[in-house]
Amino acid sequence: MFVPQFAPFIDREEFLAMEDCFTRNWITEGPKAEEFIARLRELLGVKFAVLAPNGTLAIYLALRALGIGRGDEVIVPDFTFVAAANAVEMTGAMPVFVDVREGTLQIDIAKCARLLTPKTRAIMPVPIFGSTPDYDAVLAFAKTHRLLVIEDACESLGVKFNGQSAGTFGDAGCFSFFADKTLTTGEGGLVVTNREDVYQKLLLLRNQGRLHRGSFVHPEIGYNFRMTDMQCAMGLVQLAKFDRIVRRKLEIAEHYGKRLASIAGVRLTRIEPGSTYIPFRVTILAGRAHELMEFLGANGVQTRSFFYPLHKQPCFESLKACPHPTLNFDDAEFPVATHAYDHGVCLPTFAALAPEQIEFVCDQIEAFYAGPGEILV
Repeated sequence: MFVPQFAPFIDREEFLAMEDCFTRNWITEGPKAEEFIARLRELLGVKFAVLAPNGTLAIYLALRALGIGRGDEVIVPDFTFVAAANAVEMTGAMPVFVDVREGTLQIDIAKCARLLTPKTRAIMPVPIFGSTPDYDAVLAFAKTHRLLVIEDACESLGVKFNGQSAGTFGDAGCFSFFADKTLTTGEGGLVVTNREDVYQKLLLLRNQGRLHRGSFVHPEIGYNFRMTDMQCAMGLVQLAKFDRIVRRKLEIAEHYGKRLASIAGVRLTRIEPGSTYIPFRVTILAGRAHELMEFLGANGVQTRSFFYPLHKQPCFESLKACPHPTLNFDDAEFPVATHAYDHGVCLPTFAALAPEQIEFVCDQIEAFYAGPGEILV
């Protein structure tokens, strides 16, 4: 049996929806995009939203709309996909890494205060793997230190904390519609905000510095960060399936949880109190994790490691030369993120994953730990 890491939940419905764009002869951003945005705003309960070409550029747009730029610092979790820090770097600002909480792998607010300098402008919580951080703690910290809050909620569309959608707590929130997300348009992104001033800035930044196409007067510097109606047509079909996709992903996580509970050497990551959960991946901490992934791969199961800690990334080597009074790149400063990479495994998680495939994955994990070797997590 072969079990892929991921497969998008798409079929002929998405194809026919995109075909309609050709029938109407409107393939650029237009009426489908307007409907898609309206539906997303309703889903998230937010006042304003704009589309972006992908999640990375959504984060960049949000940062720029909030005035983040050269000379600024933004606190970013050390344990997240590199795009969060890359978007900060794109603005000319400096990402400052902070460790995450043991078990939940969410940003550790208790460790943020010592990173503050006069240049600190913002904090970027990342609802990781489909659950949220403690937003009460995030917002209290930001208010105390007068920081902007930009949420990288790219993995967490539809996830809530105490009844409110991830991505809607801060000054701006960002989402991705990449192929492996719960809702996909192939590529694509979204920026949301409840601040009208930020929304107006977003409109200019994403549309060549003007509010309306067809005008050749550009009041501000802007760029082409639009999506196509073909992508949005696909997104509308995905929204109609969204509840079904979420239900199936939760069933998959429950199935894994029951099977893995009896296997020594494996434990599931935890969810912060107050957060709901829509598994972006089913994530486990495991003894000899990288050996386990090699074993699973050799037996037909595709896995992914956890994120490589940002403080260890070769692409950020130059940051070590930047003078900073508190930022330290030693592994000892990031014990949870480092441990998570060393012990983390992302198991196949997608709506079309069959029960027999889950059983096969768990059988292989069981077989691995039945062999010799330490299994301490």
